[in-house]
Amino acid sequence: MEYLGYGLSVLIGVSLGLIGGGGSILTVPVLVYVMGVSPVLSTAYSLFIVGLTALIGSVEYGRKKLLDYKTALIFGIPSIAAVYSTRKFLVPLIPDPVFHIGNFAMTKNLFVMLLFAVLMVAASVSMIRDKKKCDDCEPKEKKYNLPLIFVEGLLVGTLTGLVGAGGGFLIIPALVLLAGLPMKQAVGTSLLIIGVKSLIGFLGDLGHQPIDWKFLLTFSAFAVVGIFIGTQLARRVSGDKLKPAFGWFVLVMGIYILIKEIFF
Repeated sequence: MEYLGYGLSVLIGVSLGLIGGGGSILTVPVLVYVMGVSPVLSTAYSLFIVGLTALIGSVEYGRKKLLDYKTALIFGIPSIAAVYSTRKFLVPLIPDPVFHIGNFAMTKNLFVMLLFAVLMVAASVSMIRDKKKCDDCEPKEKKYNLPLIFVEGLLVGTLTGLVGAGGGFLIIPALVLLAGLPMKQAVGTSLLIIGVKSLIGFLGDLGHQPIDWKFLLTFSAFAVVGIFIGTQLARRVSGDKLKPAFGWFVLVMGIYILIKEIFF
């Protein structure tokens, strides 16, 4: 199972390199179900793995001039503040169990996995339905909806801080719809935002979680190999074709986690 987990970590990097998101969608389930890491600790590990991998991947997109630094700044600042605050202050305050209903106890681990699965299903819908943008068509004029981008940054930072996700599956629709970025530029910008936000969010876990650095760095190294593969494939694969296909995969994964956690 360990070798399977490391193999899947390469797929995590490939996903990030191709569509600027989806890495954390895979990371938490792989860590929990394949590598045997607890759900709460997996959310911390996910932030580091996805953050480091995405930041390295953003360098390649930057070289191709597929990064919008202004949008990254507007979105990133509130998102970074929210994810750090969530990991540092909010997550440790969540009680375990979260609540009781009769004989049923909603544990902290179960709460995290259910919230993660619900976000996966919601994100998959946006990926499947988004058919308006193409890879190479530039917007006629960029119109920044600054208040909405700022609020979206706060919301994504809080949600991804709770479930340990990079948030690319939420960031990219915001960049395309609110900032008017073409798909490939949205991918590169998303990677930069994810990288900085996730690594700073991980800092909020230090002191709260026991970190196995040898395992974490090994897993991350395989993911970094994957993102180099993904960025090369991105030159040949249309994001518009890949995104809905990945959306269906995310939908199936989300439903699987919901069924597994609720009934088994």
